Amino acid sequence: MKQGVLNETFYQLAALIFSFIIVHALYVTVVRPLAAIDQQYQNEQGKLNPDFVADRSFYIIIRDFEQEATVILLLWAVAIIGLKMQQTLRERALLERTLIQVSEGISILPEDARNYSRPVQALPESEREFLLPRALLAGLHRFQSTSNIQDVSAVINDCCDNESNRMETELGLVRYIAWAIPSIGFLGTVRGIGMALGQANQAVNGDIVGVTVSLGVAFNSTFVALVASILLMFLMHQLQLLQDRLVMDCQHYCDDKMIRHLQIPEKGSHV
Repeated sequence: MKQGVLNETFYQLAALIFSFIIVHALYVTVVRPLAAIDQQYQNEQGKLNPDFVADRSFYIIIRDFEQEATVILLLWAVAIIGLKMQQTLRERALLERTLIQVSEGISILPEDARNYSRPVQALPESEREFLLPRALLAGLHRFQSTSNIQDVSAVINDCCDNESNRMETELGLVRYIAWAIPSIGFLGTVRGIGMALGQANQAVNGDIVGVTVSLGVAFNSTFVALVASILLMFLMHQLQLLQDRLVMDCQHYCDDKMIRHLQIPEKGSHV
């Protein structure tokens, strides 16, 4: 478990560095040069033709530093969500396998719990850390030690609840990014409005190009941040839905494949 946490931390740091390198390289080599060309063309046409209406250039919309930071954070969050989805899908694959070999009509007695737990314990170490094997082993061990079916159901529910809380906690970084993206957009808005106010004298003299560009910074940063935030929240919702279904399906698996087969022998009976 500790090794898995270290690997996930390393993955998150590597994803952040990779996102920064890729996005910054694209901005330096493609986005900002093309945005400068589009901006120069619009400025020249605006001076020549007062009725000229500039098109909303994609490169101008995303060219500023706030938009670059927004794209970097979005890619970072998508990489983290992708890892979580992959892990969840791997865990769901275990639901298609028969880990408890119990035929219909056969009962599991407390003294048989050790034998039924051996196929689960024989799983690879990486798979034994998944929710379903841990819940099954916890239930079988509790049944062996207490011979109480209600205790088995309780320990499985506790195991699933703890896993649900752990998944919820591990999404803290993604939630922080989802909060940070609109905040960065707001910073761009403040910066753009401040630049526009600083060029108010030029606008009074008839030169509104600088004010227009500055207001573009303000509105474009907010626009990009809101679009990125909507996309990120959708992906996070899908991940949470997938994780919640995993927990509920694991509980159903334990009920159907194990708990309903448990039986406590009556006193004085012989098996």
